Amino acid sequence: MLTTSGVTIRFGKRTLFEDVNIKFNKGCCYGIIGANGAGKSTFLKVLSGELEPSKGEVSKEKTERLSVLKQDHFAFEEYTVMDTVIMGNNELYSIMKEKEAIYAKPDFSEEDGMKAAKLEERFAELDGWNAESDAAVLLNDLEIEPEKHYKMMSDIEPKEKVKVLLAQALFGNPDILLLDEPTNDLDLKSINWLEEFLINFENTVIVVSHDRYFLNKVCTHIADVDFGKIKVYPGNYDFWYESSQLALKQMKEANKKKEEKIKELQEFIARFSANASKSKQATSRKKSLEKIELDEIRPSNRRYPYIDFKPDREPGKDILEVRNISKTINGEKILDKVSFVVKPNDKIAFLADNENAKTVLFQILAGELEPDSGTIKYGATITTNYFPKDNNYLFESDLSITDWLRGYSKDPDETYVRSFLGRMLFSGEEALKKVNVLSGGEKVRCVLSKMMLSGANLLIFDEPTNHLDMESITALNEGLEKYKGILLFTSHDHQLTQTVANRIIDIKQDRVVDREVTYDEYLEID
Repeated sequence: MLTTSGVTIRFGKRTLFEDVNIKFNKGCCYGIIGANGAGKSTFLKVLSGELEPSKGEVSKEKTERLSVLKQDHFAFEEYTVMDTVIMGNNELYSIMKEKEAIYAKPDFSEEDGMKAAKLEERFAELDGWNAESDAAVLLNDLEIEPEKHYKMMSDIEPKEKVKVLLAQALFGNPDILLLDEPTNDLDLKSINWLEEFLINFENTVIVVSHDRYFLNKVCTHIADVDFGKIKVYPGNYDFWYESSQLALKQMKEANKKKEEKIKELQEFIARFSANASKSKQATSRKKSLEKIELDEIRPSNRRYPYIDFKPDREPGKDILEVRNISKTINGEKILDKVSFVVKPNDKIAFLADNENAKTVLFQILAGELEPDSGTIKYGATITTNYFPKDNNYLFESDLSITDWLRGYSKDPDETYVRSFLGRMLFSGEEALKKVNVLSGGEKVRCVLSKMMLSGANLLIFDEPTNHLDMESITALNEGLEKYKGILLFTSHDHQLTQTVANRIIDIKQDRVVDREVTYDEYLEID
């Protein structure tokens, strides 16, 4: 069991959270949620021992092993994939390497033999003889091919490094598992596998994630970082959301009744305090008034942007026709004779065996890449705008956010642009920040602003939820649901894909599967 007692974190005069008292129980999965900057990842660092709290303490049983998902994907470049996974259990890995060093000694002594015997005993207690096979099972489940298990980490792809570090965290059945955004950069199959793994995991899991579907699937409790506190609710994310909204509503209604009572008493006091015959009643009312205190409803840290895409003109019947598009990059066939026709009212979610296929297709549709062969034909009424997966090239300037967005606005008036940016959470001085120093989430909100101002009736989105917090994802989800134009998109956010898409196009290696169904219906068919 992991326990926090009076844990407080302060950075200078700023308090992230204070007096946190939580018992994290075995067999439970706790989802840590909160606005960007609320302190979710900081709290995980406190739990792992990486960061000392300003006040209070974190405790666990000495025999319990705590495992953390590493965030530096290039920290193990000098090790093999297999060694990197086994390092998830530091003690086991250290014993394994110490044994190898002793047995490799040319002058192996009796003392070495005694030491090796003790190491062997502990090695067996830690199930060391099954370490490589257990690590291989995790790697295979995450679709890391056996021939790569003994390669150097520096020789595998970045997307594979992510999976290896996940396998490292999960290795050896840790007693306490800390995961910070574990679904980031994972493909859908790996996310589904991780969901099942955590559902069946019998020890303690504490996870930070912006993936609402993932939190709903795996969590037994939600720990909400807000109001400078961390409060634990039983249930998954949706249950927390409904409960918290109901509690806030009840608090507001209770305050409203108190406000009405205060107003009534104030009016009585004002009316009769000068009247001698009523003075005793007025005094009594005044005492009653002093006893009424409004429950403090503190403003939440959460801020929701206003996301609303409005096409300037309604699309006609002819939308988009794609015929036999092929593309090879660096000798790899990414797209092979891909064809489809987009119809009015389509909101199409694209899937693919090869993650690059979706991005390359969207780059071709946006005019950023030329196909090797095939044709693309947009209808005469169609105007497009594109959200690239990697948007850094859009921000290679020292313009302020305001001046950057004015370049995409039909109305370049600064007052109009700054008013628009305010709705996207860039208020006051924030709107004057240089675009080349923005965070990933801020850049995404800028690109979404650009797309809203475009008035396009066909929008292309390549992983728009990357880098966004839960509130922005929720706002984007609602904005895409309301959008009256055509949508072509890809997203690893299950809930967004399920609630927005009315058609699925899945680019397989040997064919294109096209179904007019929801995402969940497609998964059942597939």
